Amino acid sequence: MAWQGSTRRARLPSDWARIRRRVLRRDSSACTNEFSDGRVCGEPANQVDHIVPGDDHSMANLRALCAWCHAHKSATEGGTAAAQKRVRTERPKQTHPALED
Repeated sequence: MAWQGSTRRARLPSDWARIRRRVLRRDSSACTNEFSDGRVCGEPANQVDHIVPGDDHSMANLRALCAWCHAHKSATEGGTAAAQKRVRTERPKQTHPALED
């Protein structure tokens, strides 16, 4: 489950349900995700996304998304965050045994 092990739910404002309803109403309950070719998804939206991840719960930073688009965006952000934490180590350059002196 997405919330398991996360502190995200505890950081949402106490009136999150009201804010969520306002965002879905503002966006006509349609997914506002724009694909790379410029098309807007438009599928029925049932989730609210923070455009810029974090704790900015302003209406300007929230948008309605369908479950597929929200999961895709969240997975992409999670992969990017994991890649930034990954420790990169350089292996010593090896020469071919026939070229060693």
